[in-house]
Amino acid sequence: MHSKPVKQMWLPLLVEGELGTCDLSAENPQPGTGLMERVLAPENLRAAYRRVRANKGAPGVDGMTVGELAGYLRANWTAIREQLLAGEYQPTAVRGHELPKPGGGMRVLGIPTVLDRFLQQALLQVLQPEWDPTFSDASYGFRQGRSAHQAVERAQRYYREGYRWVVDVDLEKFFDRVNHDKLMALVGERITDWRVRRLIRRYLKAGMFSGGILTAREEGTPQGGPLSPLLANLLLDGLDKELEKRGHRFVRYADDANVYVRSRRAGVRVMDSMSRYLREKLKLIVNEQKSAVAKPRERSFLGFSIGKGGSIHVSDKAIKRFKERIRAMTQRTRGRSLRQIIAELRSYLRGWREYFGLASGRSRLRELSAWIQRRLRSYQWKQWGARGYRELRRRGVSRDLAWNTCKSAHRAWRLSMSPALGIALPTRYFVKLGLPLLQEVR
Repeated sequence: MHSKPVKQMWLPLLVEGELGTCDLSAENPQPGTGLMERVLAPENLRAAYRRVRANKGAPGVDGMTVGELAGYLRANWTAIREQLLAGEYQPTAVRGHELPKPGGGMRVLGIPTVLDRFLQQALLQVLQPEWDPTFSDASYGFRQGRSAHQAVERAQRYYREGYRWVVDVDLEKFFDRVNHDKLMALVGERITDWRVRRLIRRYLKAGMFSGGILTAREEGTPQGGPLSPLLANLLLDGLDKELEKRGHRFVRYADDANVYVRSRRAGVRVMDSMSRYLREKLKLIVNEQKSAVAKPRERSFLGFSIGKGGSIHVSDKAIKRFKERIRAMTQRTRGRSLRQIIAELRSYLRGWREYFGLASGRSRLRELSAWIQRRLRSYQWKQWGARGYRELRRRGVSRDLAWNTCKSAHRAWRLSMSPALGIALPTRYFVKLGLPLLQEVR
């Protein structure tokens, strides 16, 4: 007798004609098979591929782009799948990429290869629906159907209920300090398939290639991979459950945790107990310089602060970051036309206003709009240079006012408030070029 050939399942990858079909599964997984088989189910892999393509992203250490993934899978998927099923797949090291933090310093992203992003996404799609419902209701970061705005509104509700002191906890280099053994113990409580547990540990242990040097990793979960946010929530869910057991009012968004109490004295006690719990149970360190017990209006939570009566405002820290960004975009040395500068500003300002539209009041937004226009007038005045007098006259400024402005000893920033530049470059001029007004953008 001849044995029956293994049934092949050819699946379209939906890549708009670039690949056609790709054998993503040697056989159709049967009900009751292990977690790894569910991860490698055809529909799950197709969804993971579509998400990775939509997210785009930079190449990893192997240089493979998202557009090259389909061809690579067509040529190598059979071998990759066999390695995964046997628990032998070895992830590639991540590529280290530094980004400046808004508050100073650098954040190191670990960018996995496109193939590993695809496999992590497939893992995430199976694990997240099972784990997410078990997480705390006070956790909002990296969870479907939850947002930063909802977290801020929850904090506002606590304030209005009389909890007007906040224990603002900042975890020192959280993603770099995650303890692998502690995290894998929590993973082991939820996953029985040894192949998936081994794969997750290998992703945690994958080295980082940066500056021509490969560095081994004994702790941390690199920011940049699809799986890291879920693992972070798994670890910090222990903190959430502890706070719930103690009856605290709190909000957590990723590693940004705020506990709301009725007095400073209570806040100091909570800060001490949280620091001890994080250190002893989760092996995490609280950054004492950036953490504090204070009034919510004095702190920044996801870019917002809570003021009198529970009103939500853009925090001073967020305003500072905003102005730093605008200054960088309107530097004279960039050598771009005013129209080009405004085109760049338009995208940033619309996104910024959409996020901070949660804040109450328009006066602060009008002040920022006026400040941006000053930056643009100053930028344009510097670009005009010796043509300043002619440009002012062409735009309706009187001869005497134009002459006095050009002969002024004041620098461009001071002159940006002058009547002449207000006449030559009014608000409606910038709006016509496409500049959004913050108080009017929706």
